[in-house]
Amino acid sequence: MSARKEIKTTQAVLNQFHPLVAEWFLVHIGSPTDLQEKAWPKIAAGEHVLISAPTGSGKTLAAFLWAINQLIVGKWPLGRTGVLYVSPLKALNNDVRRNLLRPLAELRKVFDGAGELFPAIAVATRSGDTPQSERRRMQHHPPEILITTPESLNLLLSSKGGRSILTSLTTVILDEIHAVVDGKRGAHLMTAVDRLVPLSGEFQRIALSATVRPLQTVAEFVGGYVMAGNPHNPRYSVRHVQVVKSFQKKNYCLRVGFPQGAIDWDDRADFWQPFVAELKSIVLKNRSTLIFANSRRFCEKFTHLLNQDEPAPIAYAHHGSLAPEKRPE
Repeated sequence: MSARKEIKTTQAVLNQFHPLVAEWFLVHIGSPTDLQEKAWPKIAAGEHVLISAPTGSGKTLAAFLWAINQLIVGKWPLGRTGVLYVSPLKALNNDVRRNLLRPLAELRKVFDGAGELFPAIAVATRSGDTPQSERRRMQHHPPEILITTPESLNLLLSSKGGRSILTSLTTVILDEIHAVVDGKRGAHLMTAVDRLVPLSGEFQRIALSATVRPLQTVAEFVGGYVMAGNPHNPRYSVRHVQVVKSFQKKNYCLRVGFPQGAIDWDDRADFWQPFVAELKSIVLKNRSTLIFANSRRFCEKFTHLLNQDEPAPIAYAHHGSLAPEKRPE
């Protein structure tokens, strides 16, 4: 694609948004990815969509930005939950909330600078770690965007107070759909999504996946069926879901390393010192580093050894046995 044609395509895609939202995107994010250019026209048209693209292709922003735009311009009502995001990974939910609050704060500055009103858009998470006080607050003051898990969604649907939050949905975003599509959690999730329809009426379904096959089968799984006619004599038709796939290539840089220095494999104590020293050198060179361990015991051991002799902790352990208040930290 020529540079001139690429600019025209970018302008055409961003023209769907409020001019200040488009300005924010170009300044803070840059040009839309191949995936975003394909997805936004379909999302803006209200179509149900399954988005499949590699990690880092902008899937989450592709799903959320149109919803944020509609809330900003007043097309969707405030003061009620209109956007529901469901992820099977509870640890991901706090990251998603944080990654939404940052652009909302940046957008507020852009609108304030232009002398235009920017509405209060609340983003909240609901999981097993959410305190009771926060759960009660949600019922009285529902957030415009609610982030939760399949299990917590089913718990919300099982209570009168929880259902009261879910009566005005316009969009439901199902992230990491590949992680649940072939198991009981997937069935649990989609039955919950279908139970939302009698509460909210029809809403847009946006499913996100890094890699999933076959795409059409997963699209049918996400869409389900629409009931028409008398409930005592129902007729069902397939809810059509558009598949959006990115063909943009992603380059990976992989390096296999080994601790420097001699290691006596028969002496366990001799192994840990050069191994942890190598890990620490990597951690100190980078802004953020993820170290995966194959057990909770090793996770805690790595954390202890990395923090040893450091004036302040440079590593934190994360696993399912942590206290709820420690996990977000």
